[in-house]
Amino acid sequence: MIAPATGQVASSFGIDNSVILALTTSIFVLAYAVGPLFLGPLSEIYGRSRVLQLANLWYLVWNLVCGFAQSEAQLLVFRFLAGLGGSGPLSIGGGFLGDCWRPHERGKAVAIYSLAPMMGPVMGPITGAWIAEYSTWRWVFWSTSIVDATIQIIGVFTLQETYAPLLLERKAERIRRSMDAEKAPYKEIRTIYDDQDRSWRSIMTKSLTRPFVLFAREPILQLLGVYMAYLYGTLYLFLTTMPSIFQGTYHQSVGISGLHYVALGIGLTGASQINANTMDKIYVYLKNKHGGVAKPEFRLPAMIPGSILLPIGCLIAGWTAEAHTFWIGPDIGIALVGIGIILNFQCIQTYIVDCFTLHAASALAAVSCLRSLAGFGFPLFAPAMYNALGFGKGDTILAVVAIVIGCPAPWIIWHYGERIRNSSRYAP
Repeated sequence: MIAPATGQVASSFGIDNSVILALTTSIFVLAYAVGPLFLGPLSEIYGRSRVLQLANLWYLVWNLVCGFAQSEAQLLVFRFLAGLGGSGPLSIGGGFLGDCWRPHERGKAVAIYSLAPMMGPVMGPITGAWIAEYSTWRWVFWSTSIVDATIQIIGVFTLQETYAPLLLERKAERIRRSMDAEKAPYKEIRTIYDDQDRSWRSIMTKSLTRPFVLFAREPILQLLGVYMAYLYGTLYLFLTTMPSIFQGTYHQSVGISGLHYVALGIGLTGASQINANTMDKIYVYLKNKHGGVAKPEFRLPAMIPGSILLPIGCLIAGWTAEAHTFWIGPDIGIALVGIGIILNFQCIQTYIVDCFTLHAASALAAVSCLRSLAGFGFPLFAPAMYNALGFGKGDTILAVVAIVIGCPAPWIIWHYGERIRNSSRYAP
């Protein structure tokens, strides 16, 4: 939400460095690379619901404090601390999905879930632009804190625990307490998870090292992780540079320029809903076509149009803005970028969950860390790139990289994914 109001932030604190100004937005995403490494393991010790609610409470406190920042340093620190709490749904949400949905139902659930991290950065700037125009940038933080406080209260009463080891442990404890020690036929009540070492030290050690071990040893994660990082970085690059297009090139007000985020939202939402309704159907169709044998590769077909539309969208957005065409031109390109990003993002995320079922949390943590670093870094070099090359050539570079990385990815995984998985010690 702060992206359209960065001009006000710059005026308040006297910031004249474009990198520092972009950092006020992207440093929040940097925390996404750190938070999941700790919050994920903690959810395996203390439960999904409890850790998620505490993470949200942590975000609420520091996001509220952001509105009272008196210097750029304070704002950057408070934004990073708020991001640590904000990373909770990213690190724990996948665990909720795995707890609640079976594999053949998981595609639609993951598709809907993965839309939220995309739509939040799209809807936020729209509302943030109008809030900043009619009040101050500080109310951007205070208004989101009010909404989050409401969500926190609702969550306390409605968000239930789903983590099986903890639920069984609680049930076993209730049985132990209700037993008559002298009449009970069994002296010991155990769960199927009691043989596992679920100590704090063991879980934290494994969870902090396994994502990096997986990424170092698994070619599938390396290829898809780099591509997902590029997708996420491109998304945040567009989020932070759209004000410079519509306020700078088209000389629109803060509020009106914020409405152009609707184009990105239309691309993300429309493609996501179509993919959510078709992903499981395609998966079942291909499974039946191959004699009832299910393969994670059956999640990939939608990557083909996604990997083609992304570079096309970059070219249209960049060169129409460069030529100062009617504002609908860049919006069409931006919408196509949104379609390409969400189709690839959903397919990759679902494929990783299906491919590394037992270690899905660690696999997702690995790619999440990498993509968050990209989301943090891309907006920092964007101003220098566009100042030197312009929007046309700058977005052409993005399109070329998308073609080089993205177009071969679904073909490689479709033809060689099973062979790679069979040689893996982590993929079943």
